[in-house]
Amino acid sequence: MQERQASTLPGRKAAIRAGVALLLFVCLGLFLLLGDPSLTYPWIKSLHVIAVISWMAGLLYMPRLFIYHTDAEKGSVQSETFKVMERRLLTVIMNPAMVLSWIFGLYLAWTVHHFMGGWLHAKLAAVVLLTCAHLFFASSVARFGRDENRHTARFWRMANEIPTVLMILIVILVIVQPF
Repeated sequence: MQERQASTLPGRKAAIRAGVALLLFVCLGLFLLLGDPSLTYPWIKSLHVIAVISWMAGLLYMPRLFIYHTDAEKGSVQSETFKVMERRLLTVIMNPAMVLSWIFGLYLAWTVHHFMGGWLHAKLAAVVLLTCAHLFFASSVARFGRDENRHTARFWRMANEIPTVLMILIVILVIVQPF
């Protein structure tokens, strides 16, 4: 029992640090969201970009973990380690980053662009698809946690390309605004 408590202590400390950082990020965001839009725009845009980068890092790394996890023997120490890594990546980085990306992004779409422009609609559609990929990865974390993965390493290599393609499309739509 004492050994188990000692092994979970670093995980708890990391979770507390992540929670404090997230709380500070959210408080700063709320302060900015309630402020004068002309003064807070660059700050909200910065927080949006930070959240998107964090979300994308998770979306690009998670399928890589799945590839390695698929090759690990069920019940092995390696497999159990991957379960912890996948769960932490999802809950500590990806989920909060996705929520913050949506909050700040919708705020910018509303206050700056008034939800107008074909490029913005296309970008939002691509972000919805990115969110669907996120939800699929989240359900896969749960399946891996139960040792019920149904896919091959090759499948996960292909799935790894989905966030990449969507990210490229989103960046082009935002920067070029082609329509």
